[in-house]
Amino acid sequence: MDVGVSLSPEKRAQILNGAAAVFAADGYEGASMARIASVAGVSKGTLYNYFDSKAALFTAYVAETCDRNLARVFDTADHNGDPAAVLRDIGKRMVQMMLSAPGLAIYRVVIAEAVKFPDLARGFFDAGPARAIGFMADWLAEETRRGRLSVAEPAFAAEQFFNLCQTHLVLRRKLEMLPDPAEAEIDRVIEAAIGMFLRTYGTV
Repeated sequence: MDVGVSLSPEKRAQILNGAAAVFAADGYEGASMARIASVAGVSKGTLYNYFDSKAALFTAYVAETCDRNLARVFDTADHNGDPAAVLRDIGKRMVQMMLSAPGLAIYRVVIAEAVKFPDLARGFFDAGPARAIGFMADWLAEETRRGRLSVAEPAFAAEQFFNLCQTHLVLRRKLEMLPDPAEAEIDRVIEAAIGMFLRTYGTV
């Protein structure tokens, strides 16, 4: 169990930064607590004072990364403006998160280890994709209640929107088939996604 809540937040962050580098380089199975301690610049004893297992450390790293990124993705998801403008912000920030170095690193580690360590894959899904779908579904449901959208299945529609926003870019980037896309290309994909989405769920 992660006991870091009662200890120094600065030291905890230092450990998580070291863990991020090691997991990205070595994968989950290949990473050792000794190497993580060395890269983080702490003793193994200090590391175990904060995280009593590699699984607990990886889970904390994923959860905190997702918390930080999802807060940014949804911080403009209000009900005061044009739904298309909110969708634009959410879609673009979501794609930028997926294509970021931490986003790609976490995804690749989880996919590589999912068969051997299904609990890690479930933890990633619950901390990241499932929460994003939940936030989006809540926003869609409220927009529907206000008569600005017409969405019968908000969770289903939320997942549809996120997948539309990944068209052509995200899978290819994950597979190293594309370099980092230009902002204009991300914008083009997001605008196409919004158009398709609103033709299905818009009220006009």
